[in-house]
Formats: sequence, structure tokens, C-alpha cells
Amino acid sequence: MTSELLDSAERPDPAALLDRARALLRDTPVVDGHNDLPWAMREQVGYDLDTLDLAADQSSRLHTDLARLAAGGVGAQFWSVYVPSRLAGDHAVSATLEQIDFVRALAARFPDRLRLAFTAEDMEAARADGRIASLMGAEGGHSIDSSLATLRALYELGVRYLTLTHNDNTPWADSATDKPAAGGLTRFGEEVVREMNWLGMLVDLSHVSADTMRDALRVSEAPVLFSHSSARAVCDHPRNVPDDVLGRLAANGGVAMATFVPKFILPAAIEWTAAADENMRAHGFDHLDTTPAGMACQRAFEQATPRPVATPATVADHLDHMREVAGIDHIGIGGDFDGTAFLPAGLDDVAGYPNLIAELLGRGWSPTDLGKLTWHNAVRVLRDAEAVARELRTTRRPSIATLAQLDGLDGLAG
Repeated sequence: MTSELLDSAERPDPAALLDRARALLRDTPVVDGHNDLPWAMREQVGYDLDTLDLAADQSSRLHTDLARLAAGGVGAQFWSVYVPSRLAGDHAVSATLEQIDFVRALAARFPDRLRLAFTAEDMEAARADGRIASLMGAEGGHSIDSSLATLRALYELGVRYLTLTHNDNTPWADSATDKPAAGGLTRFGEEVVREMNWLGMLVDLSHVSADTMRDALRVSEAPVLFSHSSARAVCDHPRNVPDDVLGRLAANGGVAMATFVPKFILPAAIEWTAAADENMRAHGFDHLDTTPAGMACQRAFEQATPRPVATPATVADHLDHMREVAGIDHIGIGGDFDGTAFLPAGLDDVAGYPNLIAELLGRGWSPTDLGKLTWHNAVRVLRDAEAVARELRTTRRPSIATLAQLDGLDGLAG
């Protein structure tokens, strides 16, 4: 069968599909590319795992807790060690270190459930032992303060991808949601990509402009990652991946992980979210605030102005398209839980992954293809990046280039 939506008369019983989905996830669990739980814990309780116990049900405050990760069939999680781009310089670096410290504390607190993972082999070993492999990704190049030594230090602490930008440009790379300054990557930005290849750190192209994506694909000697981005052809948002870029992933070996954020997957949600964001700012909140007070503001707006609601079928439409353009070996899942105020119905929290897999089963996706989507592609892309790094380290030394040397004293305006 193809991935085309089957006639409703031909679709299996929904309960049977869900049972099949859960069985598949027991064999090939989800590697989720992006979860913002660390920042949510910082904002809500200052990282205090006694005050907010993730072994208990936290559905009233968070999208994520340990029981729901298990119910969702999650086998590996890239925890985002995100810090907002309003933090700069040493403040961004120190906040990133605090995020890393929390992820390590989280894994140490629950060794029977979680295991820190730094390699593809670690991911497989954690799965074999029934633990959730816990990896880290830094969301935004501002976290390295334009320092390759800082980049290397983050790698040594366990960070395995760096998103080149967040919502604002860095001095060396253009963001998807800022005014273009570099036209993609600067010379120093290209050096950052090369150094990440040397380290074995995945180059994450979510959040970056299309020109930055193209420049990174040109420069990178290792497979790249999109940790939480969907298809621009299905929903025309600058955070999504254009078809020409998706079409280059096969040659590069990279993986694009579809996200669940409604404004990135449902065209009708784009305008509504812009209005909701403006309402948040009018009430003194950052538009990304997901604290209880921030969510109360969001819910009040939602009640007055009902939002367009996405579903697992909305995400499946993106995955169908991404599979067609990039190929089954180059797609994955990056939900962005605890980093967004709203989510699709049926994908309300980390327990919802079986609903998406059931939807794809109903469209004719095979167990082999679903295993690639959920587990094998993500593990393979990290393994391939590690192999490239081993080769590069035989021929290169760590780079000591600076922003000032390559781009001028101050680089571009961030």
C-alpha cells in the first residue's frame, strides 16, 4: 500500500490501529528531536525536582512526565538546553550551562527510567535496558557566544546538536524569523559548521533561514538535522523546510523531524497565533511564556477567540509530503513539547505519539517505514556524524578561528 489516505471503508478499526501502533512503539520507540522541559522547569520551579516531581502526574502543568513518556512509547529524547536569544554573551553561555546541569540532574534522579546518552551506541544500549536515552541539543547559536572553544566545551558536556539560530539572527547566521543580515552563513558561520562536523555534533537547521539551510548543506561534510520543523509546501511558514532543501537531504544523509506546533503545521493557525502572541505581549508576557500565569492568559484569549485545531492527521500530511520529497530514510519526529502553548488534539502531550503512528498505519505506512521514522533514522544520523568526526580528527586540529578574524571586529548585528 502507498502512503495515500485510504478510503474510509478500507481503514481498519481505530482501536485496532492504536493497538498496532503501541506494539510497534515497543519494538521501535520514538526518538523525539526536541523537548523544552528543561526551560519549563527553570521557569516554573527553578529546576527544583522536589517541588515538581516528574515521577508524578504533571499534566496540569507540563506536557511531559515520566509516566507519559512511557505511555507515549518514547525511547530517546533530545532535551533542549534552550535559552532565549534575549540572553547574550556570558549570560547566554551560563544559562545554557545551567540547562545542561538540569538534564544531568534529571537523569541522575531517575536512573531506573532515564540514561544519559552521548553516542548512537548509547542510545541502543539504553533502549536494550528499558531506559529512555537522554541526549541534549542547544537551541540557538547565541549559546556559544561566537566562540568555537565554547562550542567544544558544550560538546564535552554532552550536547549533541546545536541549532544555529533561534528566533533572532546570530552574528554569523540568519534566522528564519529575523530580517536577513548575512544572506545565510558568514565565513565564521561556515567555520562553526566545519567545527561541528569535526566534533561529531549535529548541525540543527530548525529555526534558520532557507539560505542558511542551503549554505549549511553546502559546507557540511556530515548529515544535518532539523530537530523540529515541518514542510513549507504544506504550511507556508518560514520555520518550515522548503522542498528544494528537503530534496537535498538524501545526498547529505540528514533527517528532518516533523514538529507538532500548530502554527507550523496548520495554515489557519498562523494568523490566530499571531493575534494570541500580540495579546500575550499586551498583558506583559513573552509570547513563548508557558508558565501557569502565561497559560491562563492564553486560555482566556482562546476562550474569547476559538483557535483552529490541528490533529494527528495534520502532522501526517506533513510526514506524507516529507517522505515523498526527502525519502523515508530522512524523516523523523520532533514534537516541541513544553516549548509551545498549544498542540494538536490527540497530540496534547508526550503520551500522544501512538495516535500519530495509528494515523500513519491507517494511511498504509508499513512497520518497516514507521520504524525508520521513529527510531532508526535518528540513531543512524548521529552514528554517521560520529563516523565523519573520527575521519576528520585524523586530518584536522580544532579550529582557533574567531569571528573578528573571519567576519570583522563585530560580525553582523545579532
